[in-house]
Amino acid sequence: MNSRGHVTSWLERRGQVAFASYAIPAAFGAYFCMYAVRKPFAAGNYDGELWGVDLKIILVISQVLGYAISKFVGIKIVPEVSTGQRAASLLALVGLAEIALVGFALAPASLKPVAMFCNGLPLGMVWGLVFSHLEGRRSSEILGAGLSTSYIVASGVVKTVGRALTDNVGVSEAWMPAATGALFFPLFILCVWLLSALPAPNDADIRARTLRAPMNADARRSFFWSFAPGLIPLTALYVFLTAFRDFRDNFQRQLFDELGIREASAFAQTEAVSAFAVLVVLAAIYAIRGNRRAVLLIHGVMLAGMLLLLGSTLAWQRGAISGIAWMSCVGGGLYLAYVPYGCVLFDRIIAATQVVATSVFMIYVTDAMGYLGSVGILLYKNFFASERSWLEFYQDAAIATSIAGIVGFLLSALYFSRKIPREKKAVSND
Repeated sequence: MNSRGHVTSWLERRGQVAFASYAIPAAFGAYFCMYAVRKPFAAGNYDGELWGVDLKIILVISQVLGYAISKFVGIKIVPEVSTGQRAASLLALVGLAEIALVGFALAPASLKPVAMFCNGLPLGMVWGLVFSHLEGRRSSEILGAGLSTSYIVASGVVKTVGRALTDNVGVSEAWMPAATGALFFPLFILCVWLLSALPAPNDADIRARTLRAPMNADARRSFFWSFAPGLIPLTALYVFLTAFRDFRDNFQRQLFDELGIREASAFAQTEAVSAFAVLVVLAAIYAIRGNRRAVLLIHGVMLAGMLLLLGSTLAWQRGAISGIAWMSCVGGGLYLAYVPYGCVLFDRIIAATQVVATSVFMIYVTDAMGYLGSVGILLYKNFFASERSWLEFYQDAAIATSIAGIVGFLLSALYFSRKIPREKKAVSND
């Protein structure tokens, strides 16, 4: 037996605490390191124009288009990837994205958008391959919460590292993204190896959360249309959430500048608050044994996030809270609504409806549509709201997203409260 087999065997003999203590750092680290290849470029200004459009907007759109295409491709590919293929797939995808960043550094300005498109193109499938190791387990909420905090924390940390490389080390803005990615790549390899040693869900997991199996085209169509009245508003709402989240993520440097926040550490500081709030709330859902109750509670959490987003924005406009407090509250509210899509929401819906499926399928449906929204909001800002500052546009987007979220989550909760039958006996998580 090789060393990975020994780890797998050891984990099979251990309880939920030991499993989670191993799986969460492995999944967190893998996705965190992917962000070092995806997001550090957002810490740069990239002043100037290309084809009459702000250069940074062009670069962001290029990467998001590649990422969105990857999500659409992932709807088919990721649910069909076998366990043995995941590690090699992860290494290949992130490796190709790092090579694209080297191309970004070397390319003339007119070709840099092509390099950013090639950078985004492989990365959209990474989340599904990582989460495939975690879904369908009794502790999926805790595992998913741990994984989800990775991109909240990583977004701030890798931009802080990237800015430090340019400000303190003298790395150029062109080379900064590739340099940041290279720093984290060895850790990524280690975390992928650790993930590959995770054992499959056991019999107790299957009894509690339903069997998870690869889905062919017929299975995917059947699942979606069986629950379409609930899934369609969730998908439409995710377009708003992703567009707003991506805008906030990619232009946080400009927003901080307009708010007068100059410290490089502010990127990580505001996201750390969001990550802690989301981790605590989502991990608490683990204690809810009934899957129907959990689905409705998750909707309640997402609705609360939208109320926080709306309330904090109105409070900041009236001068009741500071700019950095507002950014932290917006992050907390946004991620309370956004994060469940990628980990607990569809996992619990499948468990509650007792359909043999994989939650990665719906994660990729919503993700694919969401990133089209990201492109849309950038094009709208450039061509129809160019006279508004980044901060003014951000406030409008926050209010629009929160109102859409309040309506959308109420509609979805009403549908699933009627669709999912009441449970006679809660399923144990022991």
